[in-house]
Amino acid sequence: MSAIFYRGFAALLFFAAVVAGGVVALGADTSQRIVAVGDLHGDYNAYESIVIAAGLSDKRGHWKGGKTIFVQTGDIPDRGPDSRKIIEHLQKLQKNAAKKGGSVVTLVGNHEAMNMTGDLRYVHPGEYAAFSSRKSEKLRAQYFEENREATEKFYLENIDPTLSSEAIRQRFMETAPLGRIEHNAAWSAAGDIGAWVANNPAVAKIGDTLFVHGGLSIEYSIFTLDDINTRVAAALNARDESPESIIADPMGPLWYRGNVQRDSSAAIKDAIAAAADGGAVEFTTRPSMQKEIDTVLAAYSAARIVVGHTPSLEGIRTRLNGRVIQIDTGASAHYGGVASYLEIVGGDVIAHNVTTGDSRALSSAGEAGK
Repeated sequence: MSAIFYRGFAALLFFAAVVAGGVVALGADTSQRIVAVGDLHGDYNAYESIVIAAGLSDKRGHWKGGKTIFVQTGDIPDRGPDSRKIIEHLQKLQKNAAKKGGSVVTLVGNHEAMNMTGDLRYVHPGEYAAFSSRKSEKLRAQYFEENREATEKFYLENIDPTLSSEAIRQRFMETAPLGRIEHNAAWSAAGDIGAWVANNPAVAKIGDTLFVHGGLSIEYSIFTLDDINTRVAAALNARDESPESIIADPMGPLWYRGNVQRDSSAAIKDAIAAAADGGAVEFTTRPSMQKEIDTVLAAYSAARIVVGHTPSLEGIRTRLNGRVIQIDTGASAHYGGVASYLEIVGGDVIAHNVTTGDSRALSSAGEAGK
């Protein structure tokens, strides 16, 4: 109970639910339009400006993308207040797009996994408030009473052994804002949001393009896309945060940054050490970015990989002759970057900066315009 309590009561209503994470491999023809959007972090205004500018939604929130394939590469929640609003609109677009011959593919990011496993360090107060209702105060009091013994034990053993029962109750209420219990329930594997997230892929191949939140390391290129997605779904439903878990592994698809940055091998070494369960970690030199991308793209017969997770606040960037495209542009107010989207139609790859109104075709060796 202590670990669960400390991590924000995220175990509340986590019932057993296993949702198979099947492969997403859509055979888009050469004329089918693909639009990809990176990290949103709870900023509905930025999200809305992007989907309207990209012709995916009208101002009333209805799908207008026709047969477009819309890919959102994860990290919808945390750092901003509107995560629930964005998710509910994406769920609406998924249903509407299917009726028009289009599709909406939402990938799992590390912040989706964090919310499902109870790591609530980056949850914005507004995200709790979005779940608050007239019943919230009663629900919070009821939850405390039902868990009073375990809660008091945790506080006395881990916080302050001199606390009275009433003082513990007060501290609990202060650390559990209204809506938090409902938020945690919604993000559980049995909750509306958690079940949806666990059923989303971590990696998708559409036409000849791979899409993933963090990146694909050479270590994971030995697995099929179906294997990766199935393992991510299983780990989410099991709340598996162990160092070996695919959703916690710094080399895994939710966290890996090595496809877009190699400023220092020490950064990767530190990430591995931080995830290790005690003891020294032997570090082996990473393959070059060039070699890794060659291997990953060959493994999946892909021409390019599109990633989020690592911000490029000036706009969408390409690396390695356009074979790696970085689309997290810090669109949310928290980061203060630019709103943007990537468009792929046939052989044309275009970076759109919604904030400035600029668009630029990505050349084989160039970078997106600011």
